[in-house]
Amino acid sequence: MGSTTDKIKGYTNEAVGKAKRAAGEALDDPELKVEGDIQEAKGDAQKAVGKGKEALKDTIDKL
Repeated sequence: MGSTTDKIKGYTNEAVGKAKRAAGEALDDPELKVEGDIQEAKGDAQKAVGKGKEALKDTIDKL
């Protein structure tokens, strides 16, 4: 996957995770809240991977 794809998937997972967490809080469903937290963390990790790939490509392009 390219850096842009990783970042897009990351932002998507982060948004869905936040929505799940909010739904879990509203419905008093601890499992849904945890699921949202996990998905949000996955999104953060995907964004970091995308940014790392982009930084690596920029470094290589400068050589």
